[in-house]
Amino acid sequence: MGDLSLAHKSQTDNPAMVAAQQIDAVMQNWRRRIAKREVGHAALRDLGISLDLPQLDVLTAIAGPQPEFLTVEGEETMVSTVAQRLGIDPSRASRLVAEMVQSGYAERAVSQADSRRTILRLTKAGQSIVDAVRGYKFLLMGDFLSEWSEEDRKQFLPLLKRFSEWSEDIDRRRESFTAEIEDLAKRVERPDADGARSA
Repeated sequence: MGDLSLAHKSQTDNPAMVAAQQIDAVMQNWRRRIAKREVGHAALRDLGISLDLPQLDVLTAIAGPQPEFLTVEGEETMVSTVAQRLGIDPSRASRLVAEMVQSGYAERAVSQADSRRTILRLTKAGQSIVDAVRGYKFLLMGDFLSEWSEEDRKQFLPLLKRFSEWSEDIDRRRESFTAEIEDLAKRVERPDADGARSA
Protein backbone atom coordinates (compact mmCIF):
# COMPACT_ATOMS: atom_id res chain seq x y z
CA MET A 1 0.00 0.00 0.00
CA GLY A 2 1.36 3.43 -0.92
CA ASP A 3 1.61 6.46 1.29
CA LEU A 4 -2.00 7.51 2.04
CA SER A 5 -0.84 11.08 2.66
CA LEU A 6 -0.28 11.46 -1.08
CA ALA A 7 -3.07 11.58 -3.62
CA HIS A 8 -0.74 10.73 -6.48
CA LYS A 9 2.70 9.19 -6.70
CA SER A 10 3.91 12.23 -8.66
CA GLN A 11 3.35 14.41 -5.59
CA THR A 12 6.45 12.89 -3.98
CA ASP A 13 8.36 15.13 -6.38
CA ASN A 14 6.37 18.21 -5.34
CA PRO A 15 8.60 20.30 -3.03
CA ALA A 16 5.58 21.79 -1.24
CA MET A 17 4.16 18.31 -0.59
CA VAL A 18 7.49 17.05 0.71
CA ALA A 19 7.72 20.10 2.99
CA ALA A 20 4.17 19.42 4.22
CA GLN A 21 5.18 15.89 5.25
CA GLN A 22 8.28 17.14 7.06
CA ILE A 23 6.39 19.92 8.83
CA ASP A 24 3.62 17.51 9.81
CA ALA A 25 6.16 15.15 11.38
CA VAL A 26 7.62 17.99 13.46
CA MET A 27 4.18 19.28 14.43
CA GLN A 28 2.92 15.83 15.50
CA ASN A 29 5.94 15.33 17.74
CA TRP A 30 5.53 18.85 19.12
CA ARG A 31 1.81 18.26 19.71
CA ARG A 32 2.54 15.18 21.79
CA ARG A 33 5.00 17.12 23.91
CA ILE A 34 2.65 20.09 24.28
CA ALA A 35 -0.14 17.72 25.32
CA LYS A 36 1.99 16.76 28.31
CA ARG A 37 2.30 20.48 29.17
CA GLU A 38 5.73 19.99 30.64
CA VAL A 39 6.44 23.71 31.05
CA GLY A 40 3.11 24.36 32.78
CA HIS A 41 3.64 21.51 35.22
CA ALA A 42 7.20 22.66 35.90
CA ALA A 43 6.07 26.24 36.48
CA LEU A 44 3.43 25.26 39.03
CA ARG A 45 5.90 22.98 40.79
CA ASP A 46 8.86 25.37 40.82
CA LEU A 47 6.76 28.37 41.83
CA GLY A 48 5.03 26.45 44.61
CA ILE A 49 1.54 27.07 43.23
CA SER A 50 -1.05 24.58 44.43
CA LEU A 51 -3.33 24.74 41.40
CA ASP A 52 -3.78 22.32 38.53
CA LEU A 53 -3.39 23.30 34.89
CA PRO A 54 -7.12 23.69 34.09
CA GLN A 55 -7.43 26.11 37.02
CA LEU A 56 -4.38 28.02 35.79
CA ASP A 57 -5.94 28.15 32.32
CA VAL A 58 -9.07 29.74 33.76
CA LEU A 59 -7.07 32.41 35.57
CA THR A 60 -5.18 33.15 32.35
CA ALA A 61 -8.44 33.33 30.40
CA ILE A 62 -9.90 35.77 32.92
CA ALA A 63 -6.74 37.89 32.68
CA GLY A 64 -7.08 37.69 28.90
CA PRO A 65 -3.56 38.71 27.83
CA GLN A 66 -3.95 40.52 24.52
CA PRO A 67 -1.38 38.69 22.36
CA GLU A 68 -2.78 35.30 23.36
CA PHE A 69 -6.52 35.97 23.20
CA LEU A 70 -6.60 39.04 20.93
CA THR A 71 -8.60 40.96 23.51
CA VAL A 72 -9.51 44.59 23.04
CA GLU A 73 -9.12 47.44 25.50
CA GLY A 74 -11.93 47.49 28.05
CA GLU A 75 -13.34 44.11 27.05
CA GLU A 76 -15.27 42.52 29.91
CA THR A 77 -14.84 38.87 30.85
CA MET A 78 -17.77 36.62 31.69
CA VAL A 79 -18.05 32.86 32.18
CA SER A 80 -19.04 32.55 28.52
CA THR A 81 -15.89 34.49 27.61
CA VAL A 82 -13.74 32.05 29.56
CA ALA A 83 -15.43 29.10 27.82
CA GLN A 84 -14.87 30.68 24.42
CA ARG A 85 -11.24 31.59 25.07
CA LEU A 86 -10.39 28.11 26.29
CA GLY A 87 -12.64 26.22 23.88
CA ILE A 88 -14.39 24.32 26.67
CA ASP A 89 -18.00 23.62 27.57
CA PRO A 90 -19.72 26.52 29.39
CA SER A 91 -20.73 24.25 32.27
CA ARG A 92 -17.11 23.21 32.78
CA ALA A 93 -16.00 26.83 32.58
CA SER A 94 -18.64 27.76 35.17
CA ARG A 95 -17.44 25.07 37.57
CA LEU A 96 -13.79 26.05 37.23
CA VAL A 97 -14.60 29.74 37.64
CA ALA A 98 -16.58 28.95 40.80
CA GLU A 99 -13.54 27.09 42.18
CA MET A 100 -11.29 30.09 41.51
CA VAL A 101 -13.78 32.51 43.09
CA GLN A 102 -14.17 30.30 46.15
CA SER A 103 -10.38 29.99 46.45
CA GLY A 104 -9.95 33.78 46.36
CA TYR A 105 -8.12 33.99 43.02
CA ALA A 106 -11.00 35.56 41.11
CA GLU A 107 -14.07 37.58 41.94
CA ARG A 108 -17.42 38.44 40.42
CA ALA A 109 -18.42 42.04 39.80
CA VAL A 110 -21.21 44.00 38.13
CA SER A 111 -20.63 45.07 34.55
CA GLN A 112 -20.12 48.79 34.02
CA ALA A 113 -21.79 48.49 30.62
CA ASP A 114 -24.85 46.50 31.77
CA SER A 115 -25.75 46.24 35.45
CA ARG A 116 -27.66 43.02 34.76
CA ARG A 117 -24.46 41.30 33.69
CA THR A 118 -21.92 39.65 36.00
CA ILE A 119 -18.31 39.89 34.97
CA LEU A 120 -15.13 38.27 36.25
CA ARG A 121 -11.80 39.72 37.27
CA LEU A 122 -8.74 38.44 39.03
CA THR A 123 -7.91 39.27 42.61
CA LYS A 124 -4.41 40.42 43.44
CA ALA A 125 -3.52 36.81 44.27
CA GLY A 126 -4.89 35.54 40.97
CA GLN A 127 -3.06 38.17 38.95
CA SER A 128 0.19 37.38 40.76
CA ILE A 129 -0.09 33.73 39.68
CA VAL A 130 -0.73 34.59 36.04
CA ASP A 131 2.17 37.05 36.04
CA ALA A 132 4.55 34.60 37.71
CA VAL A 133 3.74 31.69 35.40
CA ARG A 134 4.01 33.83 32.28
CA GLY A 135 7.30 35.25 33.57
CA TYR A 136 8.58 31.72 34.18
CA LYS A 137 7.66 30.61 30.65
CA PHE A 138 9.20 33.68 29.03
CA LEU A 139 12.43 33.22 31.00
CA LEU A 140 12.88 29.72 29.61
CA MET A 141 11.67 30.46 26.10
CA GLY A 142 13.65 33.69 25.99
CA ASP A 143 16.79 31.81 27.00
CA PHE A 144 16.21 29.34 24.17
CA LEU A 145 15.60 32.12 21.63
CA SER A 146 18.71 33.97 22.81
CA GLU A 147 20.66 31.21 21.10
CA TRP A 148 19.14 32.23 17.77
CA SER A 149 20.46 35.04 15.64
CA GLU A 150 18.48 38.29 15.53
CA GLU A 151 17.76 37.60 11.87
CA ASP A 152 16.35 34.14 12.66
CA ARG A 153 14.04 35.59 15.32
CA LYS A 154 12.83 38.32 12.99
CA GLN A 155 12.02 35.82 10.25
CA PHE A 156 10.52 33.12 12.47
CA LEU A 157 7.58 34.95 14.07
CA PRO A 158 5.96 36.23 10.84
CA LEU A 159 6.36 32.79 9.27
CA LEU A 160 4.94 31.06 12.35
CA LYS A 161 1.93 33.40 12.37
CA ARG A 162 1.42 32.81 8.66
CA PHE A 163 1.67 29.04 9.06
CA SER A 164 -0.75 29.02 12.01
CA GLU A 165 -3.46 30.27 9.65
CA TRP A 166 -3.14 27.45 7.11
CA SER A 167 -6.28 25.58 8.20
CA GLU A 168 -8.54 28.63 8.50
CA ASP A 169 -9.77 28.26 4.92
CA ILE A 170 -9.73 24.45 4.92
CA ASP A 171 -13.18 24.25 3.27
CA ARG A 172 -11.93 26.16 0.23
CA ARG A 173 -8.85 23.97 0.03
CA ARG A 174 -10.96 20.81 0.29
CA GLU A 175 -13.12 21.98 -2.60
CA SER A 176 -9.98 22.40 -4.71
CA PHE A 177 -9.05 18.75 -4.25
CA THR A 178 -12.39 16.96 -4.50
CA ALA A 179 -11.11 14.36 -6.98
CA GLU A 180 -7.90 13.73 -5.07
CA ILE A 181 -9.79 13.32 -1.77
CA GLU A 182 -12.20 10.88 -3.41
CA ASP A 183 -9.20 8.94 -4.72
CA LEU A 184 -7.69 8.78 -1.22
CA ALA A 185 -11.02 7.61 0.21
CA LYS A 186 -11.12 4.74 -2.30
CA ARG A 187 -7.69 3.59 -1.13
CA VAL A 188 -8.72 3.27 2.52
CA GLU A 189 -9.13 -0.36 3.56
CA ARG A 190 -11.67 -1.49 6.12
CA PRO A 191 -11.74 -4.71 8.13
CA ASP A 192 -14.33 -7.29 7.18
CA ALA A 193 -16.43 -9.24 9.68
CA ASP A 194 -13.61 -11.75 10.29
CA GLY A 195 -11.16 -9.02 11.20
CA ALA A 196 -9.27 -9.47 7.94
CA ARG A 197 -8.60 -6.37 5.90
CA SER A 198 -10.51 -5.83 2.70
CA ALA A 199 -10.57 -3.02 0.17
